[in-house]
Amino acid sequence: MSFPIEQLARHPKFVASLRFLSETLRNRYDNGPRIARMLASHQRWLLSQSAYALHLEHDPEHPRSGLTVVALRDLITHYRIASRNTVLSFIEELLTYRFLELAPGPARRPRRYVPTETAYSGMFGWYLANLAALDLIDDGSRAAALVASPMLLDLAQPRMARTCLAADLWREPPESVGLFLWTESGGLVVDYIMSRLELDGKAGDRIDIGHVDARALATHFMISRTHLQRILRKSADRGDVGWYESKKTQMWISRNFLDQYCGWQAIKLAAVDEAFAWAQSASRG
Repeated sequence: MSFPIEQLARHPKFVASLRFLSETLRNRYDNGPRIARMLASHQRWLLSQSAYALHLEHDPEHPRSGLTVVALRDLITHYRIASRNTVLSFIEELLTYRFLELAPGPARRPRRYVPTETAYSGMFGWYLANLAALDLIDDGSRAAALVASPMLLDLAQPRMARTCLAADLWREPPESVGLFLWTESGGLVVDYIMSRLELDGKAGDRIDIGHVDARALATHFMISRTHLQRILRKSADRGDVGWYESKKTQMWISRNFLDQYCGWQAIKLAAVDEAFAWAQSASRG
């Protein structure tokens, strides 16, 4: 049985689960920054998940199926996620960094692409981390099940991606969250913030994040310090983040920001959960 969205968002263990997930994704960045950056903004997340889903949906009986520029362009522009030129640039970037390669076989139009082993490992690790986060909530065994049967990813990922694409509230994050996620590497910053939550059980309007060095953070994530400071300033002007003293080193986030983030993440994690449960059922016949 999978979690409904509202039940996840209100679950007393959900914030701890999100902190674990953020820590895991941060570690993935440290071990492989280039591929982690492919999911580091919301637009890139949507592009990456859509591209991988199209690849897995390839039907040999239909030569035009699978991951092609045309298929990805049509899917992305249907939901108004990005322009045609952005889709083309995205595919070219994946090819340049060897996350994609031409599908084997005779050359055909439109050209079909397949993920490389690096891209597969990245997607597998991402789905595994999300399942492990869900397991923390109900002491489940989803992550172990995926490790035991990796082919379950082939069934679950397209279903999850399609569910998220169709969800207006997932495609358009709350403004407080979107302020970060629509920017380059903004997802990495949010993961960092969430991984630093002080989970002491106290209820209040401010949640401690601890010491934050904006300069070091910008350097670590290879983003402009000015860009990072601009985002944080805009967020502070909204009352979503702030600092405890004039030196601006001890940081907090608002309860409203956390609630908005939890509600948004619950949409994705519910889709991850439902798709995996469906994949397990389908694999059993």
